[in-house]
Order: sequence, then structure tokens, then C-alpha cells
Amino acid sequence: MLPLSMSNAGEKGMVSRVGGSPETKKHLEDLGIVPGTEVRVVSAPGKGNLIIKVKDSTLAVTSKMAEKIFVTL
Repeated sequence: MLPLSMSNAGEKGMVSRVGGSPETKKHLEDLGIVPGTEVRVVSAPGKGNLIIKVKDSTLAVTSKMAEKIFVTL
């Protein structure tokens, strides 16, 4: 299990845990990022935003927020 922020472009993982404040957890849940959901990293440009694919949506999450999403590759 590692933070999504450490994933490389093209990698797929299963969300195993979402951390952070209750507001952050709720925001990520509203975006469909919940345990058991598959995510694919489309673009990971280092310290900037990560572009991810969740279900049928493409989303941008900040690297700070991606640190709170734990995935199993």
C-alpha cells in the first residue's frame, strides 16, 4: 500500500484507504474515490497535479490530496 502521489503514469491501483480530514474524505468520496475503487494514473508530473481516471471520469487531484489516497498496485 502506497500513497497515490508515488504512482507513475500508466499505473493502476485499487484504493485501499482514504485519509485526511473529514472534509477531505467527503470531497474525495463525492469524486468517487472510495476504498475498493480502481484508479489509473494518466499523468504524474512530479510535484504538480495528478491526472487520474476513476470509473468513467478523468480528474485532477493535487499532489497534497494524492498523498491521502492509499492504493494497492
